[in-house]
Amino acid sequence: MIIDTHTHLDAHAFDEDREAIIRRAREAGVDRMINIGFNRETIPTTIELAETYDFIYAAVGWHPVDSIHMKPEDLEWIASLCTHEKVVAIGEIGLDYHWDTSPKDVQQRVFRQQIGLAREVGKPIVIHNRDAHEDIVNILKEERAEEVGGVMHCFSGSWETARQCLDLGFYISLGGPVTFKNARVPKEVLKHVPLDRLLIETDCPYLAPHPNRGKRNEPSYVRYVAEAAAEMKGKSLEEISRITTENAEKCFRLR
Repeated sequence: MIIDTHTHLDAHAFDEDREAIIRRAREAGVDRMINIGFNRETIPTTIELAETYDFIYAAVGWHPVDSIHMKPEDLEWIASLCTHEKVVAIGEIGLDYHWDTSPKDVQQRVFRQQIGLAREVGKPIVIHNRDAHEDIVNILKEERAEEVGGVMHCFSGSWETARQCLDLGFYISLGGPVTFKNARVPKEVLKHVPLDRLLIETDCPYLAPHPNRGKRNEPSYVRYVAEAAAEMKGKSLEEISRITTENAEKCFRLR
C-alpha cells in the first residue's frame, strides 16, 4: 500500500472522471490520499472529498500565490476547520517567487501567520517553495516551525536546503520530477535523504512522472515515484511503499 501525500483531486481537470480516477488509484494500491485545499474555492471541495471518502484526508491553508487575497476572517476559517477529524495539516503554505501575483512581503506575512496558527492548533504544515529557498528556511527557523514539523512538498531545492529542513524536523516529499531523466537535483536529494524522512506524492493533476510526463497526473502514478525511490535507494518497491507509508502516518498522525 502507498500513501499519496499531496493531491488536488478536486481540480477541474478531474471533473469528468473523478470517481474513476479515485477507483483506479485504489486498484493500484494507493491506500490513502491527502488532498490539499489552498484558497476559498478549494478548501470547501477538499473538505467535501474528505467527508465523502474515508481514505481521503484534508490539508487546509492559504497558497502563497493567493496571499494577496487572504483576509483575517480566512485565517479564522482555517483555524476553525482544524478541529475537523479529517483535517491533518495546514497547507499548502509557503512562498512562491516565480509567479508575480502576491508581493513578497505579503507572502511572508501570511506564511508566518499560518505557521503561528499551526503551532497554536498542533498541526504539521505542508510547505510550498518555489524559488524562495533561503527565505523559506529562515522563516521556518524564526517562527519555530520545528515545534510542529511537516513536509517540504514536491521538494525542488538543493541537498543543502533539504538538509536544513531535515534539521528542523521536516520530511522531504518527492514527486514526478524525480523520475525525469534530466532531473539531476531531485535525484541528488533522493540519494541523500534518510529513508525515515522520505515521502512520495503526485501533486496531481500536475507534474506527471515519466513515462506520462506532460499528461494529466493522477494518484495511481505515485507508483512510478516509488519505483524511482526504490531503485535509487537499493530497496524493493514493497519496502519503499511500507517505509513511506509509515513515514506519512507519523508526519500526519494518521490512524
